[in-house]
Amino acid sequence: PKYHQVHDRPEVHIVGAGPAGLFAALALLERNLKPVIIERGKNVRDRRRDLATLNKEGVVNPESNYCFGEGGAGTYSDGKLYTRSKKRGDVEAVFQTFVKHGATPDILVNARPHIGTNKLPEIISAISKTITDHGGEILFNSKLTDLAYADGELKSITLNGNQKIDAKHLIVATGHSANDIYELFDKKKLTLEAKPFALGLRVEHPQELIDSVQYRCDSRGEFLPPAYYSLVEQVQDRGVFSFCMCPGGIIAPCATENNEIVVNGWSPSKRNNPYANSGMVVQLFPDDFGTKSPLDGLKYRAQIEQKAFEYGGGKQKAPGQRLTDFVYGKTGSGIPQNSYIPGVTESNLLEILPQQVGKRLQQGFKAFGGKMRGYISEEAVVVGVESRTSSPVRIPRDKETYTHPDCKGIYPCGEGAGFAGGIASAAVDGINCANAAAIALG
Repeated sequence: PKYHQVHDRPEVHIVGAGPAGLFAALALLERNLKPVIIERGKNVRDRRRDLATLNKEGVVNPESNYCFGEGGAGTYSDGKLYTRSKKRGDVEAVFQTFVKHGATPDILVNARPHIGTNKLPEIISAISKTITDHGGEILFNSKLTDLAYADGELKSITLNGNQKIDAKHLIVATGHSANDIYELFDKKKLTLEAKPFALGLRVEHPQELIDSVQYRCDSRGEFLPPAYYSLVEQVQDRGVFSFCMCPGGIIAPCATENNEIVVNGWSPSKRNNPYANSGMVVQLFPDDFGTKSPLDGLKYRAQIEQKAFEYGGGKQKAPGQRLTDFVYGKTGSGIPQNSYIPGVTESNLLEILPQQVGKRLQQGFKAFGGKMRGYISEEAVVVGVESRTSSPVRIPRDKETYTHPDCKGIYPCGEGAGFAGGIASAAVDGINCANAAAIALG
């Protein structure tokens, strides 16, 4: 791509430096427009210190964690690039951009391309450098706290409660965990919609066990990759399915507040850790968590995450259970060895999960055990809760202009707006929103 020098060109503001925001910025450089990225968190280097504190001391920095900071949740999501969103835009161009900034060319040919958490931070920093080298700006430690619009047009935005900036075009790419953005939109009478999401647990097995089940051999040869699985079952008219499966990975603490527990998983590029983990989640719909307000899903999710914190015992210790105990309704068998660094507290997870989720997960695991002999194992652990698969809120937009129906200067974008589900699809959506803003600027 041809990136222009844009330091004196018209500005387009972008909230969020995740995949959607960064690729929106790159697309604006191609369109000879100046991207100004507003990121509440820190750069990759400084963010690492907060993650170390989170893992070792169990203390969450609400502005700098696994979800917020340079690269967004994508920086530490391990770089899974598999997507079904190929009709939405040029996915190959996204992959080529990653390669240009340091990713292995293998991602251009692998069926399930994957970069690796150990490599992603440097790649994200390289993308940021491309943006700033061409005159774009990235404002770290800058949080969108207010906006003003009139007659359907954006007038200004406010950062950190006191820094007012004239702004006519704003790409909102804040990710699925920025609850304050949904609350701001609600306060400003900007239309929001409740949407389905999925909730459940993260299950972890020894990788050797998954290898033996999938490859049907005693040991995996050096030319075979760590085994992967994808499972889905209909239970009482709801989908129960695996999500973000991580061969050779770890379970990570992904809370954005100190009084909640949220878990996710990632893998390094070689996928050489001794455990395999995956989210196991159940479909939920707005009727399940309330329809009085578009924000009801956020409240529902927060109650479960806070209950998980109480059962875990604090300091980001997560509630967990031996898989066999969870499936068969037992307790007291202890917790097998696992990868979750802050620690797992043995708990009855059925007391934490809503009944409509817990009971379906039990039946789903039994079905998965029939599909993969040995899957329901004494060596496996389930850890709660896996609650950030996507947002329960959508920020609507026009299909043609990508703008919000109440304000044509706002472009809802990526996972946080409900229009993407992963790094590649978020990047494509960022490009589409940037192109729409460029068209509006003429």
